[in-house]
Amino acid sequence: MDHSGHGSGMNMDLPPFTLGRGLEFSPDLFFLVGCLAGLALYGWGVVRLRRRGDGWPVGRTVFFVVGVLSVALVMCTKLNDYGMVMFSVHMVQHMVISMLSPILLLLGAPVTLALRALPVAGRGNRKGPREVLLMLLHSRYMKIVTHPAFTIPLFIASLYALYFTPVFDFLMESKPGHIGMMVHFLAVGLVFFWPIMGVDPGPHRPGYVMRMLELFAGMPFHAFFGIALMMATQPMIGTYANPPASLGIDALSDQNAAGGIAWAFSEIPSVLVLIALVFQWYRSEQRVARRADRAADRDGDKELVAYNAYLASLQARGR
Repeated sequence: MDHSGHGSGMNMDLPPFTLGRGLEFSPDLFFLVGCLAGLALYGWGVVRLRRRGDGWPVGRTVFFVVGVLSVALVMCTKLNDYGMVMFSVHMVQHMVISMLSPILLLLGAPVTLALRALPVAGRGNRKGPREVLLMLLHSRYMKIVTHPAFTIPLFIASLYALYFTPVFDFLMESKPGHIGMMVHFLAVGLVFFWPIMGVDPGPHRPGYVMRMLELFAGMPFHAFFGIALMMATQPMIGTYANPPASLGIDALSDQNAAGGIAWAFSEIPSVLVLIALVFQWYRSEQRVARRADRAADRDGDKELVAYNAYLASLQARGR
């Protein structure tokens, strides 16, 4: 059965893919509205903080904006059109929206911004917007969906259970199905990296070593997935088994390229997150050291005086 039509109404006479042609503006309305809304809400939060005299790090704003733009790049350009008929381009979309965009968005600390910017409950009201968000963050649901026992299997299943079953072909048959799949990729990436990044508050805040272990627990499966695609001797995904003749591509070669992209992307986010974790760890240790110094200045370093007195008592006993 030929799955190349997808039922999406997209023009199937696409010329051969080039990077410049792929970056031409071709918006998906759902993601265009979502990206603009995300930027508007984040901007509202930053402006609200500054109007009342509070600061907000420029770096966080930059990370969030770049994260939103990365989503728009793969969903609101011709990359999205080519991704419907080329497995390799679709894999670029998948890897960016599930592994790169979530990291950038989370480094923007949107939850922290919301908690600081949202109005609190007024007199007579038990729950304002901020209280509702706090209640959600500490809910049993959030504790489950952000727990490593849930996020790591979900992260892995999103690859194998989707691509190696008929579910992928079914979703690609319609535009709503395709949109739902891409939203799923983004959501899975966010819940997987959220506790690992540890920038925003959440139900789980593991130590730095545990975060690194969680990170590396999921990444090898991306590499195995990519290798499986690269080593296949026939097309494995029905949707891409019969690419349009106008593209001038071979389905198996395109699948091998998709596998290489999946394999390579298993390394890039790992390095980015590892750098972020090491930096956070270093800053945490610096804060602890500064607190200890301030405490010593206040009490005259009582711990050091007590320790020296203890050493002196030991020396006296020895005599």
